Amino acid sequence: MKEKFLSWLNRILVVDVFLVLFGFGWLAIAVIGKASGVPLGLDLWYKLWQPVFNPAIGILMGGAILSGIINWISRKFQSS
Repeated sequence: MKEKFLSWLNRILVVDVFLVLFGFGWLAIAVIGKASGVPLGLDLWYKLWQPVFNPAIGILMGGAILSGIINWISRKFQSS
């Protein structure tokens, strides 16, 4: 049961990492476009920050911490 849960958690975290990286790449390109005077979606990115990218970063951090704690506890019980 634990292995299946960790497998799904890791899959979700991998997808979440790519979502966060996509958001960062979009932000970088949109800021460069804004500085150049070319609209590349910075206003849309700002609108999506609270409902999409902010929770994605929180889920990524929380999932990484949860995965680390589960693995640490699992190793402690196996070594005893």
